[in-house]
Amino acid sequence: MFHKILIANRGEIALRIIRTCRELGIRTVVAHSKADAHSLPVRLADESICIGPDDPRGSYLNVPAIVSAAAITDSEAIHPGYGFLAENAAFADICRACSITFIGPSPEAIRLMGDKAQARQIAKQAGVPIVPGSERPLRDGDEAVEVADRVGYPVMLKAAAGGGGRGMRIGRDREALPNAFAACQSEAGAAFGSTEIYCEKLVEGARHIEVQVLGDRSGMRVHLGERDCSVQRRHQKLLEESPAPRLRPETRAALHRAALQVAAAVNYVSAGTVEFLVDPEQRFYFIETNTRIQVEHPVTEMLTGIDLVREQIRVAAGEPLGYRQDAIALTGHAIECRINAEDPETFTPSAGRVTAWIPPGGFGVRVDSHLMAGYSVPPFYDSLLAKVIVHGRDRAEAIERMRRALSETVVDGVKTTIPFHLKVLGDPEFIAGRFGSADGARRL
Repeated sequence: MFHKILIANRGEIALRIIRTCRELGIRTVVAHSKADAHSLPVRLADESICIGPDDPRGSYLNVPAIVSAAAITDSEAIHPGYGFLAENAAFADICRACSITFIGPSPEAIRLMGDKAQARQIAKQAGVPIVPGSERPLRDGDEAVEVADRVGYPVMLKAAAGGGGRGMRIGRDREALPNAFAACQSEAGAAFGSTEIYCEKLVEGARHIEVQVLGDRSGMRVHLGERDCSVQRRHQKLLEESPAPRLRPETRAALHRAALQVAAAVNYVSAGTVEFLVDPEQRFYFIETNTRIQVEHPVTEMLTGIDLVREQIRVAAGEPLGYRQDAIALTGHAIECRINAEDPETFTPSAGRVTAWIPPGGFGVRVDSHLMAGYSVPPFYDSLLAKVIVHGRDRAEAIERMRRALSETVVDGVKTTIPFHLKVLGDPEFIAGRFGSADGARRL
């Protein structure tokens, strides 16, 4: 097992990793920007080291600074969390070359699954259904029109190197498609450094369902059930739950099998998520694999009792999973609400100083947050402040427990998405488990 891990991230996920490392007896180093010098993860880590300015390009995305920080602090491994460098194959390559363990899958697996067009082909070869679309990145808007004419409108344009809901545009007819292609390509270049775009048929009324997988170096792979992530805005998740409601048993089982087929196709090691669209007839299609820990991983932890960060660390250290599929039990129902510093009506960011923070508590409630008294929400990073996760005997109890938890949560000084979540949790369609829209997200 490692004696020291450098955490190349910030906020709640950095704190989440610190806590598991402490339970494992592993010392932690938080690599932080100047803006995060007084953050809670920095305060609670065993060590901290400043790696650059507020701008993430000079700090959390600064590979030489992060690798140097690991070397200076004698850290054996780097945990990238999610976002930033978590799915950067070149960074994982550099860690390997420097004899630093990257806590995640191999660079080869990241590279194979990180290109969405390539990942589609891998899934197809593994016998997993994919959404009809382009077989390779498109050259230009005219080629996008050719593909769309073949598969039928509407279509979704996606950045091949994309993620987090960025680099995506809907084309509803051939006249609008070239402009949508240009806009998608521009955003992809700015966000990911790659302008490669592919096109696929838009699955109307789809639900976004992902399957959590784990794999070790011996080839043992298991799934830990699925999560429904259909409640989104601007293609970004806001609420996640497990099990996915209103799924037929045969559909659920087929999704789990398909996820393991995709993982096996790239010899996947560590925690990862295989994502699908499920249409109203419960036909499903592979869309991508996230080769990292997910923001919504606590939902699965609440159902299984398995610490996914612990499993990432154990597997990275060469330990076997030590259990098979039949040893995993999923019990009850769990829901996570992401509390973002955003206007609940417009979703515009709301940076500022938090003047009061009272998290919820009680039976079956978990809060993952880096908030503390006097915390100033910086304008440089993602707006996530906290994740409220609840567990109930069934979905109805989980919904009621989440309503109670959110109603007692206090965040003063900035606007948050709590009112939006309460609106969702009171919506009759959500309560009935009926949601989905043209872009795979329930709009309320």
